[in-house]
Amino acid sequence: MTGNGGTVPGVRRRDFLAGAAALATAFPLLPKAAVAAGGRALAPTDARIARLGIYPAIGICRVGGSDRWFLAPEVPGLPPRPEGGFKDGEQAIKKQVQRFRVYAFDDQGRVIREVVAGEARIEWRVHVANTKAAWYGFNNPLDNGDLAPGLPGRRRNQYFVTTAERETMLVIDGGETAITGAGTNPDGGDRRYAMGGRFWDQFDVGLGHLRTDDQGRLLVFPPDGRSASPTAAPITSFADNDGWHDDWCDGPVEARVTFADGTAMDADHAWVASVGPNFAPEIPPISTLHDVIASLNVEQGWAPSPAGPISFRRDVYPTFRRLALMEWVAAAANLRQGWLAVGDFADPAYLARLRDPSVGNSEFRRSVFQKFRNPHNDAPDAYITERLKLPLMTGDGINYDGSPLQWFRFPDLQYEHLRLWADGSFVDDFDDAAADAVADLEDIDLAQQPDALTEAALEPCSGGAFHPGVELTYYLRLKEMYARHRDPAAEPFRLALGKRASLVQDIGFLLTPETAFNGNPALGTPPPIGPQGPGDLTRWMGLPWQCDAFSCQQVVMQADFPTAVWWPALLPIDVLPEEYYRNMMRDDLPADQRLKFFESRVAWSRGVAGIGYHANASYWDGITNMIALWERMGFVVKRPGPSGDPRLAAIPGEVYVEVGRGNMEGRFRWTPSMGDLPN
Repeated sequence: MTGNGGTVPGVRRRDFLAGAAALATAFPLLPKAAVAAGGRALAPTDARIARLGIYPAIGICRVGGSDRWFLAPEVPGLPPRPEGGFKDGEQAIKKQVQRFRVYAFDDQGRVIREVVAGEARIEWRVHVANTKAAWYGFNNPLDNGDLAPGLPGRRRNQYFVTTAERETMLVIDGGETAITGAGTNPDGGDRRYAMGGRFWDQFDVGLGHLRTDDQGRLLVFPPDGRSASPTAAPITSFADNDGWHDDWCDGPVEARVTFADGTAMDADHAWVASVGPNFAPEIPPISTLHDVIASLNVEQGWAPSPAGPISFRRDVYPTFRRLALMEWVAAAANLRQGWLAVGDFADPAYLARLRDPSVGNSEFRRSVFQKFRNPHNDAPDAYITERLKLPLMTGDGINYDGSPLQWFRFPDLQYEHLRLWADGSFVDDFDDAAADAVADLEDIDLAQQPDALTEAALEPCSGGAFHPGVELTYYLRLKEMYARHRDPAAEPFRLALGKRASLVQDIGFLLTPETAFNGNPALGTPPPIGPQGPGDLTRWMGLPWQCDAFSCQQVVMQADFPTAVWWPALLPIDVLPEEYYRNMMRDDLPADQRLKFFESRVAWSRGVAGIGYHANASYWDGITNMIALWERMGFVVKRPGPSGDPRLAAIPGEVYVEVGRGNMEGRFRWTPSMGDLPN
């Protein structure tokens, strides 16, 4: 589904994946639909409804300035594919809309069916807020102990002292919004379903709106991604800028279902967060938020520990594929042979060896496994011994030289899957024609659909490093955040829902590890790492969001080569620009010249820090200008490579190209008082 109610993409995912098994040898990097292991089963046909639940348990919207939109992914392993691409022209980014559904279960937790408007009245209630300006500053994660001690953060906008004043001036909250029926608010213009509030007690800030589809499912539309300062305050920090607001938001999604016989039931709540765009939407991050939370679930005993043999397709291949795709967004990965003697994960022959579970292939598998960074190595020299490992990304403890947490670490479950693979405890189920044919949620077994929706929503989100991160941050790996921590009957991925009197959470002058986990008894304040309220997830992120997102590209460490990166799968570093791609595809150019264009990369952020001819442009100029220029950034998407010329054999059949980049040129220095740059 895309733009202004359109429903049929130009190329359906079913068509895209048709025959994927036959093509696997030639194109090993095809997205592979695969649902994480779950324990659900189908209920008998005569089962009675004992419980209802909303899915995904955590949903993700992505901001954009366009009125056009597309649905968030609903099948794990398959990216969104909006008709006409991710931008509306070169200036406006399409919104990613999260759809929520209700499923019914029997008294043994077995899936009965999805509940839709034809059989019941579903009243949806959504309460999102933006409380960033009323929260505390970010320095680093507070849960890493002695390896990277948590640094205290003071209140943002601390010149507003009382809770009442901070709530009036700094919290953007329009309260709860309700919607019911099928096809309600189809064009999004009904103000009854708009969400938003006021900042500085003067300025209206939209936080998105609600619609329903033709089956009564909830559609949550994000806001436009705008940031502003009513005081024209300068940008002085990557994360904490007083006098600023943005329109990221989050909060609970609830539903009351009334059946034809008058029976009414409340569904288990979900959560929605509106965050920034994913600028490489077909390239998943190395570790995802789903990986992070799934690992926590196993650690806490809320989900079973993996026992071999595991599935290559579901548990191992995604990591290899993500590593292979990193070469399209980061030069460090493109030059991996120079700093790490590991093969090409995109090479069909190499993939064939990776898929081989035989005893005779054990030495090869173990040699590859040794190239991955060990998340359990806390030795004093781990900073050195684990540096040139996969992936070369910075970690939570970037501000502690010599800490092993300066480098990215896999979630334990993802690393355990790699260990089991290295031991040969896996099944080569890579070629699965039935799974390859999955294109839509309805193609997945009913019993798997609820969990598939949650996995698909979280799979495109970055699972680290959390400094603070791209969409959401480190608290999602902490047990205290989840309903299951307090209720053994709750599902593992559901956040704990709190009911505070105020959205302002005052825990004292400083946010410290102690107050984050224990609250402030003297003030009667519960811990922020605990049950959540509207705005509680996004408040930890950078303010305004553009400054953190675009300041964190790569980090020059003590060694110049290779250069470590932050989150290239969502915010690319080095890309193949569209103009180079066009020349690479020109039949009238000599083959050696076409290869030069293919082998060349440019900075995705080019032209941002130091707009136009300003010789004195600086880091601060760059992240300040990004507040207005962010929608002009290009998206990295898949395009066909050249064919038929053996001299171009080095160019793969599919390449990933930066497209839709707008004009970054400006003959003036932008300042916050000017508002948005003209399109």
